[in-house]
Amino acid sequence: MNPSLIPLPKKYEALPGTFDVSTNTKILFTNDFGRKSAGLLKEYLNVGGFNVLEPIVLSPHLPTPSGTIIVDVKGSSVYDSAGFADESYRIEVTDGTCRIGARNSEGATRGVQTLRQLLASNTSTLAGCRIEDSPRFRWRGLHLDVSRHFFDLAQVQRFIDLAAYYKYNRVHLHLTDDQGWRFESKAFPRLHEIGSKRNETLIGHYFHKPHKFDGIPYGGYYTQQELKELVAYADLREVVLVPEIDIPGHMQAAISAYPEWGCTPGRVGVRETWGISEEILNVEESTIQAMQTIFAEVMDVFPSLFIHVGGDEVPKYRWDTTKRVQERMAEIGVKTEEELQSWFIGRMDSFLQSKGRRLLGWDEILEGGLAPGAAVMSWRGEEGGIEAARLGRDVVMAPEQFTYFDHYQRQPVEQEPLAIGNFTSVEKVYGYEPIPEAIKDLTDKVLGTQGQTWTEYITTQDHLDYMVYPRALALAEVAWTTKEQRDLEDFRRRLAVHQQHLAAIGVKGCWI
Repeated sequence: MNPSLIPLPKKYEALPGTFDVSTNTKILFTNDFGRKSAGLLKEYLNVGGFNVLEPIVLSPHLPTPSGTIIVDVKGSSVYDSAGFADESYRIEVTDGTCRIGARNSEGATRGVQTLRQLLASNTSTLAGCRIEDSPRFRWRGLHLDVSRHFFDLAQVQRFIDLAAYYKYNRVHLHLTDDQGWRFESKAFPRLHEIGSKRNETLIGHYFHKPHKFDGIPYGGYYTQQELKELVAYADLREVVLVPEIDIPGHMQAAISAYPEWGCTPGRVGVRETWGISEEILNVEESTIQAMQTIFAEVMDVFPSLFIHVGGDEVPKYRWDTTKRVQERMAEIGVKTEEELQSWFIGRMDSFLQSKGRRLLGWDEILEGGLAPGAAVMSWRGEEGGIEAARLGRDVVMAPEQFTYFDHYQRQPVEQEPLAIGNFTSVEKVYGYEPIPEAIKDLTDKVLGTQGQTWTEYITTQDHLDYMVYPRALALAEVAWTTKEQRDLEDFRRRLAVHQQHLAAIGVKGCWI
């Protein structure tokens, strides 16, 4: 029987022998390409209490000593047009030796996480085995909304590390929304000085009327230095942080700080309720330039090839009823508000391309015409992803029916913590197939899939854990393991083991 690994590896073969990890264990790497992964392995082993020595380079002229973990990385990474490298790896455990082999650091680091899981099953002894593994999809993402409720640096690091443990390679940070701006801007400091703070927060569900509020000021933001530290933390784990600044809607917090960017005179406050604000950006050239300046700051912090611009849920009422916006539409030659949004996104697309980056947006950016370089994250079902793939664009499938972790997950929902609505069980997530039948001949356009965690109703670390786990484990297997290998009953068996592992480190998931 395969060990209780999640996601399930492509090939597992039991071998005779065992390998004991102890304070005498040495970590060797065959060349400098393996230094990073070897250092991460040392960090994990020391957290586990083994206190192993600093990794050293393996001398080619000396025999490999017993009790050694060898990290053998062949070379540097070669990236495709979407920014992905080969993540395949191989592990061989025999008497006295454990070897992790990979073409590059990405693959070796996935192997380190597998070794970490093997050790979690038996705290010091590895059974002899040979594992050959590689992912099904390139984009395996987890999203975290830090705008509606703020999570501090240590909490986000924990989120990243757990994502890496289950071989996610993208963590998408939703940094701005109507209810809070979380990114320090040195060019426009009122964004974080004013836009990061709301006077109070809604109590109960948005649909419960009349609305009641807690009367407690709420805020928080990340400095650029803190975010750079997050980027480095994620990079060590070969996880790319994908930043999102949501435009031109979901911008009430920004407009509260800079009213001249809005469509109506006077100052609005940071939104204190959930739902969709009618406050959206105007389309003056000065506003476009301001947004480009902000995205330039974002790119200085985040090296991610893809920069997420949101583009979702943009109410057109302000554009439709504001005389100056209508005049501006005539000036730039667009006839409808949908075309205006496409023009706006197109300006950002050109700017990002000029900086060597790629624009990513929610599927609403298809409306009015898709910008030339844009990729699409499909959340309102799969239709947007199907359309984008047929246009020859890269797609990340993130349909809310299967990948939204802010939904209820257990029946009866009345006994569950407050959630936004709908019902998405771990079994439903596990059964998701990211390649729709309609584009089965365009599989190369589907980069992968992503799980979303929106935090209107998630206020604490424990509640975040409860909503994300174990559904994130189910999606991890969907994203990594071949469709033919996946088996719900076997997943449940392995999940029971992981429940114990995660509970032991304080992860309070929704264990069923």
